[in-house]
Amino acid sequence: MEQNELKHIGQAFGKDAKFRPIGAGHINDTYRSEDGRWILQRINTEIFKRPEEVMENIEAVTACLRKKLAEDGKDPSRGTLTVVPAEEGALLVKTESGVFRMYENIRNAHSVEPEERTLQEFEKAAAAFGRFQRALQAFPVKKLHETIPDFHHTVKRLARLKEVFSERLRDEKEAAAEQETAGSLSSEPEREERIQRLHQALPWIEYALSVEKIAPMVLDGLANGSIPLAVTHNDTKINNVLFDDDTNEAIAVIDLDTVMPGSRLYDFGDAVRSGAVTAAEDEPELSKVHFDPEAYLAFKRGYLSEMADALTAREKELLLPSAELMTYECGIRFLTDYLEGDPYFKTDYPEHNLVRARNQFRILQEMLKLPEDL
Repeated sequence: MEQNELKHIGQAFGKDAKFRPIGAGHINDTYRSEDGRWILQRINTEIFKRPEEVMENIEAVTACLRKKLAEDGKDPSRGTLTVVPAEEGALLVKTESGVFRMYENIRNAHSVEPEERTLQEFEKAAAAFGRFQRALQAFPVKKLHETIPDFHHTVKRLARLKEVFSERLRDEKEAAAEQETAGSLSSEPEREERIQRLHQALPWIEYALSVEKIAPMVLDGLANGSIPLAVTHNDTKINNVLFDDDTNEAIAVIDLDTVMPGSRLYDFGDAVRSGAVTAAEDEPELSKVHFDPEAYLAFKRGYLSEMADALTAREKELLLPSAELMTYECGIRFLTDYLEGDPYFKTDYPEHNLVRARNQFRILQEMLKLPEDL
């Protein structure tokens, strides 16, 4: 975006500053003021179709967190995000270039990428996510909007994979019938590409279907009440925790776009899925991709240091299985996206989503071999 336009948008939030792009986020576009005080973001409305509801959730949750931090004698401006309102209190500014919001920047702090974290940092991040959940225990969760419907409805995610699988089988059957009739290959290159993707993905589709009993475990608990509905973050990668530059202590949980009602197990499981591994999510060498039990135990230790007395018995039973669930769900999402031609996840090469899916399923295979009481 042009500097003049960014400056104009900043002024709509009452901040007369120059903004520069930072980071390489997969969803939103982020800019920081040159003086380091403000963060400006353009929200991806293809994913967050109701940005007003996203911001209402964030404002409500951060207000609760700020109150709790102040009660505990901590600095709210460093312990959570602070939304900067625009004119007349609006939380968003809409222009021809998109929908924008602003936060105060939490300075003298840094994030850690999953592949660079130490076990100590991973344990501290676990405690930070636990504190986040504990601080929001009394929050009226049903007042939150479901900003991405069925985000962690693994059964529906699996149903979509099966649906797309059936569509690709029909593509293959139709192409074979046309070839038999016409005596030549189909002249539809897009369909031929879909069929090729089907063949490449078939071993992993078969694997996903072979372990589908994993899919309903948390949904069943939410339905029967053994797992409580709670405020959940829903993107608990370690790089969504800020660490103090001086002490390297975990001080704040950020990136609250997907805060909504759900199960605390989703947060625990996804943090383990993304962090207790030995390689990046899209590592091309499968031999480098493994589950790291030592990292899992470090995360579990940090998390329970804050949440041990807050979890139900069923939640405690499902800590490791929740990591299996979230790994499975992520794998079928990558696999479905690959079969559909990559409409959701950004890719750098044609097989990118297949590599991601394959890696998730390799990790899941190793998880399922672990003792249940780990």
